[in-house]
Amino acid sequence: MRSKKAIKNIISSLMQQIITIVCGLILPRVIIGNYGSNVNGLISSITQFLSYISLLEAGIGPVIKSVLYKPIADKDKNTIEKILKASQKFFNVIAYIFIGYLIVLSFIYPYFVKDEFSTWYTVSLLIIISISTFAEYFFGMVYKLYLQAEQKTYITANIQSITTILNTICSVFLIKFGASIQIVKLISSFIFVFRPILQNIYVKKHYNIKLNEVKDDYKLKQKWDGLAQHIAAVIHGNTDVTLLTIFSTTAEISVYTVYYYVINGIKNVVQAFTGGIDASFGDMYVRNEKEHLRESYKVYELFYYTIITIVFSCTLVMIVPFIQVYTLGITDVNYYRPVFAYLLVLAEYAWAIRLPYSSITLAVGHFKQTQKGAWVEALSNIIISIILVGKYGIIGVTIGTLFAMTIRTIEFVYHTSKYILERNQIYSYIHIFITAVQTIIIFVISNKIMQNVIFNSYLIWIKYAIIIMIISCFIILFSNLLLYKNESRELMKTIRKNIERK
Repeated sequence: MRSKKAIKNIISSLMQQIITIVCGLILPRVIIGNYGSNVNGLISSITQFLSYISLLEAGIGPVIKSVLYKPIADKDKNTIEKILKASQKFFNVIAYIFIGYLIVLSFIYPYFVKDEFSTWYTVSLLIIISISTFAEYFFGMVYKLYLQAEQKTYITANIQSITTILNTICSVFLIKFGASIQIVKLISSFIFVFRPILQNIYVKKHYNIKLNEVKDDYKLKQKWDGLAQHIAAVIHGNTDVTLLTIFSTTAEISVYTVYYYVINGIKNVVQAFTGGIDASFGDMYVRNEKEHLRESYKVYELFYYTIITIVFSCTLVMIVPFIQVYTLGITDVNYYRPVFAYLLVLAEYAWAIRLPYSSITLAVGHFKQTQKGAWVEALSNIIISIILVGKYGIIGVTIGTLFAMTIRTIEFVYHTSKYILERNQIYSYIHIFITAVQTIIIFVISNKIMQNVIFNSYLIWIKYAIIIMIISCFIILFSNLLLYKNESRELMKTIRKNIERK
């Protein structure tokens, strides 16, 4: 049953991320083409500043999921409702504080972009973009976390897919008919408000959850233990654009975000392969199925590393050619930044490598045990980025991210191996080393093949993307079959079993 749910979650999450990538590339290109790179940069910057309110979550999301696994396994509805009641109270407070934060931001933020946009123009976008964030905290965050803990990530993924497609269609239509960016974003916010409302309705209907009738006497014991993890995650996702807002221009932010749209799409696809997996591992852990956990993780690790090596190797090779085609005809700023592109891909590659380790660590509730590493990651990212941003701009902030991500990845590998899986961590480092070698081989061969190619159309890009993908798959799958015979055999058995169940 766990395996079937995990497969269903992965497929739905993967489809959601593919939709997000496609829509996420269409919309910024249309915005840049109609409003300019500065407006695109402003929207990205505002979105990042608004996301800092999530610091108040204190990392409680993973904590809530980790404490829900046992009562869900025991079918203890009373405890589940008490946990959700306490969580809802917490998120409601954040929603109200968010209003105060928005008011403060409305006075301060326009100062950073006053040379490019009027105060009213900036403040109106701030308020409009904030609507969906408020709704998420007030109506749906608790129910989203509950569905994830129930191993039903596919429900939230499907809702997100539908609203993302609807938003893209409506936004492109409005832009093409000359609507202001404020109107476009207002319609987007109203569409995204449906996400938390639909999650709320689904949970109440299918699980008969009635929080109004529950006593408010449950205390989340690890409420603050996830704080460091959460701050590190927020800083990882927001430091670069924040520093560029302060020390650079909205045009440079647009360059950064155009590349990041691509990388973030790739990240989300990769993350789809962990969708629901943390809940499965968390369930094994609370049931004390240690040997089963170890063996299942070993097979999953091979599957996951195969996927990310193929995906990130191709991304490393094809991202610059893609941006060349994507920004063809845009002349208000230079989008050709190969060094920055490679550093950004490597930084997120380091993040992807650690994902299966961080997922299982947080799923079993090891927040306090790994919080020192989170603080090191956050502070090193900020300090290095501040030192380098003045001289190197977007390259400088990306170096800070790459350094911080690498340190944190090493810590998660160590902790997961020693304290959860109880195996020698050298196994993971060998796996990472082989992944690095595979990536280098693919990068060298691919650049030899494409050294004289001029990328000026999507057809040319697609042709070579397919060639590079085939080369990557052959190198990685062939070497993995040779190096991981037992794991490959078990992985094929698992895949075959799930196909037969269908």
